[in-house]
Amino acid sequence: MNSHRMIRVCVAAALAAFAGTAFAGGLAIGTQSGSGTGNAFAGGGASAEDASTVWYNPAGMTVLPKGTQFAVAAHLINPSFNFTNTGSTGPVYAAAGATDGGNGGDWVAIPQGFVATSLGDKWRVGLAFNTPFGLKTEYDPLWRGRFTAQKSELKTFNLNLGVAYKINDVVSIGAGASFQRLQLGFNSASAAGTAEIKASDNSSGFNLGALFQLTPDSRVGLAYRSAINFQPTGSVTFSGAPGLNSSITAGLTEPETASISVFSAVSPRWDVMGDITWTRWSRVKSVPFVRTSLAPGAVVSTLTFNWSDTLRYSVGGNYKMNDSWKFRAGAAYDETPTNDIDRTSRIPDQNRLWLAIGAQYRISKAAALDFGYAHEFIKTATVNNAVTGVPGRLIGEFSNSSVDILSVQYTHSF
Repeated sequence: MNSHRMIRVCVAAALAAFAGTAFAGGLAIGTQSGSGTGNAFAGGGASAEDASTVWYNPAGMTVLPKGTQFAVAAHLINPSFNFTNTGSTGPVYAAAGATDGGNGGDWVAIPQGFVATSLGDKWRVGLAFNTPFGLKTEYDPLWRGRFTAQKSELKTFNLNLGVAYKINDVVSIGAGASFQRLQLGFNSASAAGTAEIKASDNSSGFNLGALFQLTPDSRVGLAYRSAINFQPTGSVTFSGAPGLNSSITAGLTEPETASISVFSAVSPRWDVMGDITWTRWSRVKSVPFVRTSLAPGAVVSTLTFNWSDTLRYSVGGNYKMNDSWKFRAGAAYDETPTNDIDRTSRIPDQNRLWLAIGAQYRISKAAALDFGYAHEFIKTATVNNAVTGVPGRLIGEFSNSSVDILSVQYTHSF
């Protein structure tokens, strides 16, 4: 095998680990506020319950009381993915003694912070710090799919500035700008030892929102978040063949989203809410990785996604037991962008059903604590993967997959 062929084989093995990492629902953090967890994030663009509306719909800041409010939240997220071999072939994928990888998921802590303040009667400004992506996955060292994926970690740090203006008692509008940093690192087995890729980039996008106060107790929110285009640069390294190390670059896109949300206080004790969110995953067809050294400009591997647009449907409700306690519940159905032909083994996403509960304890008129728990039931996902230069195929399924989310948030107004 000549050196260029070796590079293509080794890099293809490493990059196969990334398929699904940047975009799969299992690594895209749908949890963007502690108060929203208990409602499965139903009505996120219309509830405007606290400063986290800066992220969901900046126009919602006009509903908040005058003054300044901040919220800090923390989430523990535990995805669980267990592979079962159903007919893998080849000397690696079907090798005697190879394992099914164990649980590919792991607990991850996600911090967030939000602040909003009023500027007179009409204007509000706000700031959000959150992590739209940020999970880590790792399979056992001897798992049969180690040439397709071994360990992967992706982090994003997002700063969102928002402004809102109340046109009248019915209509409010808002806009924001996001500044985001992407960091990714992953490795896989290869013909030249462990192949590892690390890359990062900074980019920006924008979001728009509108809020319609249809009655004193009911409102509708519209929100749009733009795509964010990244051009991460970094390197690929090989533990067994340093001479094959090189710098790389790639183009990645976080797709745009649009949502419509409703919220209504149907009685002094009960609130109901709902949400439909569209995500333009069809932008994600393929991602070529290009060498910037060792034959600069050559495409070393192309990841094929062929994803489709998705819809997420959610409903929820609150029950205000008294001035101190409020209880929450919610459910959501989250479509997957993947398909049975191109789905990869890194995070084998499938359609998800969310069930959530939560509670808020009001410490005082100015302060509140929120607690939430959500469980995602993930439909069985089949995979049929191969890596260039590695004979055979990884064939199997991920069944009984799930995600557990634990959230806590402290909110204070002054």
